[in-house]
Amino acid sequence: MATKIYFSKGDLKRLILPLIVEQVLGATIGVADTLMVARCGEAAVSGVSLVDSINILMIQVFAALATGGAIVAAQYLGREDDDNANLAAKQLLLVTGILSLVIMAGCLAGRSEILSGLFGTAERAVMENAKIYFLYSALSYPFISIYNAGAALFRSMGNSRVSMMAALVMNVLNICGNALLIFGFGMGVAGAAIASLFSRIVGAAMLFFLLRSHHNRICVDSLSNFGLRPKMVKNILQIGIPTGTEALIFQIGKLMVASFVTTFGTVAIAANAVANNMMTFSQITGSAISLSMITVVGQCVGGGDYEQAKSYIFRLTGLSYLLMLLLNSMMMLSMKWIIALFALSAPTAALAWQLSMLCSLFGILFWPASFTLPNGLKAANDVKFTMVVSVLSMWLWRVGLGCLLGSAAGFGALGIWLGMGTDWMFRMVVFGARFFSGKWQNRQLI
Repeated sequence: MATKIYFSKGDLKRLILPLIVEQVLGATIGVADTLMVARCGEAAVSGVSLVDSINILMIQVFAALATGGAIVAAQYLGREDDDNANLAAKQLLLVTGILSLVIMAGCLAGRSEILSGLFGTAERAVMENAKIYFLYSALSYPFISIYNAGAALFRSMGNSRVSMMAALVMNVLNICGNALLIFGFGMGVAGAAIASLFSRIVGAAMLFFLLRSHHNRICVDSLSNFGLRPKMVKNILQIGIPTGTEALIFQIGKLMVASFVTTFGTVAIAANAVANNMMTFSQITGSAISLSMITVVGQCVGGGDYEQAKSYIFRLTGLSYLLMLLLNSMMMLSMKWIIALFALSAPTAALAWQLSMLCSLFGILFWPASFTLPNGLKAANDVKFTMVVSVLSMWLWRVGLGCLLGSAAGFGALGIWLGMGTDWMFRMVVFGARFFSGKWQNRQLI
């Protein structure tokens, strides 16, 4: 009997290309806010960047839970058990919806205290802008969670075109809303935040509606049986909790680093914000392949075919290296012109260029093995190992070494980014060793 081929070259192409476009569009939402708010001054850019570090934390938590649901759904699909895949989808939407409402309520109630606790040393103008942006950002959290869950479920079916189209709609609405509210009505940071909120509402509604179609293998066709199913929730949380814990602690570490950067002044804050936007773009191709890894390896593992799973992990990580090399090389060649778009002062632009160039170099050398490869391990249920390694590496190198280099060694913001590069290098070594050892295989979930 011939071995089943889970994904042909054509299947991988149809999965990955829309994901790359989706990552471009998703990154553009944040960059559009920063670029368009930049016309309101560096205090506005800095305020948006501080809140974005919190928003990224929330997005990572929701994405981690979505990953847990997507892996469970993909494994059921690989086993040809569509009924349980549908049940997993409903449980994912229910759990993420409840969690996001709780988080939203907490952020709205403690908005000022959270910002003061994290960024109390920021200048008054920066803090006022941050408070405005955080208000509308918190209101968008339930819609971000539903969007992430819906997008992950479509990807688990191998259909990334739907989430790409949703990202396109969100992107257009966000940019048009920014233009109208920031420039037309002079609303500044509030205008950017309201435009983002509206675009996320539309994106979440769009994906939820499309999930109800009977043309999908996963179909959320009934709203009447959304009751909790403890066993299914447990399966989702077995992946989602370690992945979410990893993302949560990782982002807390990044928040601490962002808070530390505020001690270097507004120039460092603004340069760090721009470099973070450049980093998002520099990782677009790698992030797309990381998402595809969940679908591809998840279905192979669900079907019990670890040889194909191993082959796909190796091939997709190699493809990630190739595409990261091409993208980051182009960015490095044009970095000065890109930085100029942000209309920064000369000292801020110079520092932003240094940080962005360093990030692209590290991305070429270390990023795929640090982030794309472990997504394959997670899809094979090896989530506890990846969590422990990621958390330890983050706190040892990015937080510990980065702050040491930034403050004690006098490198400032540059020291923080050197610590980040060391973090990626360490992950590459450990995750590479784990993959070749084969210890990630045969870990049963469903």
